[in-house]
Amino acid sequence: MAETNAKKAKPAAVLAPAAEVEAVVAARHENPFGLFGLHEVGGRLVIRTFQPGAVLVELIDASTGKKLVALEKLHEAGFFAAEVPGKKAPSAYRLLVDWGGGAAPMEIEDPYRFGQVLGEMDAYLLAEGSHLRLYEKLGAHPFEMDGVKGVSFAVWAPNSRRVSVVGPFNNWDGRRHPMRKRIECGCFELFIPGLQKGESYKFELVGPNGETLPLKADPVGFRAEHPPANASVVHGLVQHEWRDKSWLEQRKAAHERHAPMSVYEVHLGSWMRVPDEGNRYLSYAELADRLVDYVKEMGFTHIELMPISEYPFDGSWGYQPVGLFAPTIRHGTAEEFAAFVDAAHQAGIGVLVDWVPGHFPSDAHGLANFDGTALYEHLDPRKGFHQDWNTLIYNYGRQEVANFLHANALYWMDKFHIDGIRVDAVASMLYLDYSRKADEWVPNEYGGNENLEAIAFLKRLNELLYSEADGVTSIAEESTAWPGVSRPTYLGGLGFGYKWNMGWMHDTLHYFGEDPVHRRYHQHNLTFGLLYAFSENFVLPISHDEVVHGKGSLLTRMPGDRWQKFANLRAYLGFMFTHPGKKLLFMGSEFGQEKEWNYETSLDWHLLDDPLHKGAQMLVRDLNRLYRGRADLHEKDCESEGFEWIDASDIEQSVLSFLRKGSDPNSVTIVVSNLTPVVREGYRIGVPLDGDYREVLNTDAEIYGGSGVSSGPTVRAEPTPWHGRPFSINLRLPPLGVVSYALG
Repeated sequence: MAETNAKKAKPAAVLAPAAEVEAVVAARHENPFGLFGLHEVGGRLVIRTFQPGAVLVELIDASTGKKLVALEKLHEAGFFAAEVPGKKAPSAYRLLVDWGGGAAPMEIEDPYRFGQVLGEMDAYLLAEGSHLRLYEKLGAHPFEMDGVKGVSFAVWAPNSRRVSVVGPFNNWDGRRHPMRKRIECGCFELFIPGLQKGESYKFELVGPNGETLPLKADPVGFRAEHPPANASVVHGLVQHEWRDKSWLEQRKAAHERHAPMSVYEVHLGSWMRVPDEGNRYLSYAELADRLVDYVKEMGFTHIELMPISEYPFDGSWGYQPVGLFAPTIRHGTAEEFAAFVDAAHQAGIGVLVDWVPGHFPSDAHGLANFDGTALYEHLDPRKGFHQDWNTLIYNYGRQEVANFLHANALYWMDKFHIDGIRVDAVASMLYLDYSRKADEWVPNEYGGNENLEAIAFLKRLNELLYSEADGVTSIAEESTAWPGVSRPTYLGGLGFGYKWNMGWMHDTLHYFGEDPVHRRYHQHNLTFGLLYAFSENFVLPISHDEVVHGKGSLLTRMPGDRWQKFANLRAYLGFMFTHPGKKLLFMGSEFGQEKEWNYETSLDWHLLDDPLHKGAQMLVRDLNRLYRGRADLHEKDCESEGFEWIDASDIEQSVLSFLRKGSDPNSVTIVVSNLTPVVREGYRIGVPLDGDYREVLNTDAEIYGGSGVSSGPTVRAEPTPWHGRPFSINLRLPPLGVVSYALG
């Protein structure tokens, strides 16, 4: 009898060592492909599987449908194993699982019979940190392997002891689908047959010390659940039939320094809502109609979207993203977002997106402490923690992290035809002591405060964008005097195409916020910017940051009574659109939004029933047309040859005059700003050429809500030298107005 029991015990030990069975049941097993599936053990062919809740599992030859063997239940938790009869393994097999309860047995594929997801070259490039299309392999991809449809998963987590795919399909049980570790690149991978698009999933990771971490969303997930839910959703790469070939062929020219660029900055969640349907967001499809048509009618060249990468917290406005590869589901699917971009392109409008490589949130389901270590962030909080925003800072010196971010930027260009990125908070990346006290930062190897790793990261980013994505541009939000932000890397610059001119924005808003009676003491705020206006390729930004956090709207920042506020607003916009530099205007500013921007509500479109608001909107439309239509107002935006002061010294009357020039020597635009509420009669301006000067802009025109003061449709130059020029024109300057006259 003892001999018989021994014979019965021996197969179980051969089928699966007890220690390994216990490790599976306890969710501690680290080599699932070394245990599950078909294996040769001591000259025998053994099949093993873990099916919690099953009462019977049988092995089936997939080619013949023949039942080969019933598996023995080695552990009540659901561990099954059996010796397969015969000496040759079936070319393909399935498992027939009986879950009990009277339901028919279910025939399933075994994930552990399939091969590797990542090819050898993929693994090599991922390890090297040079896989620019890593999004084609990492993440969750609907896939067919060995003739079987399912989903391939791959995630970078080099310090994890175990990673499993979990979701409703396996009752969120990390023991069911542990992944294969590719030691050579630190990635985990698994093909799960039978899964389809739309499945929710996360990764369950066990850290290096054996601790089970909070469930993590996929860093390369292409879709997410609707917030506040935060699981990833199987989607795969976007599928869209593009119809924007004509735009793509000419967009490089649209981003050259001599081309006009006027950007309309938009927060999709609050540009316009549907109040009679619960104040819901517009869908990407609705935005493709309404927003694109509006931007085209208003004459802007580009739409800039505040971050559309998936983010959990509405109040971050998208600047604390978790799903860098997923267009936010708030407005629809990836395909619908692609259709929105396509619609803009077919209308001749470029699409820029705000991109956030400077930091990421510490949400438990995100990148923070991803594999139980500081994987994406710096371990030292003096380098890895943003005190201002309670966020984490990427470790730019780690090649895999830099590659992750570089590939993400290229992903938006590649898969969504995005025309450029505006990189957020560049200053916070460049300086190790950014917003830190003396003992709260670590100097670089030379003892300085420059973040050498971030500098190298940004240079490489721009080199890749301009070499890999034809015709795109990059724009830096950089608020310091860092030299060469928009100069090529081969000249020592950071390589951006453009830089936001934050100094111009601060100075000019300060000036226009002053009561006109005091402006004589602040004229330097309008003139100082011209001392450095051509040191970079500048964009003049009136962004969302200027109409939030208690600052008020652009209209309410203007002094005076209601009429004067609108006059000042119109004058400011006129000054901006005729000043050297590309333009950016935040939504609502174009029609004089009265309330400070609120991300939770729509802009107040009903204000357009008021003639003053409508007038401001019409002015911005006409300013865009003027700026785009006259080469001398945009051709040399970034070159000193395109600008000359006529008179910047009339401080007592708060009048400034300058001229703009392009490549045509016989064409000039004269701009005169009278920034007090006093009409200036007989004001003489020196001009360089003889001829009739046409009034092409008057912010005080009645159609815009102004008083209608004008010098007439044309002014004839007189041979009276003035301001050091051989000719002059005699003008009647409107109150709180900007007028412009063109020759040629």
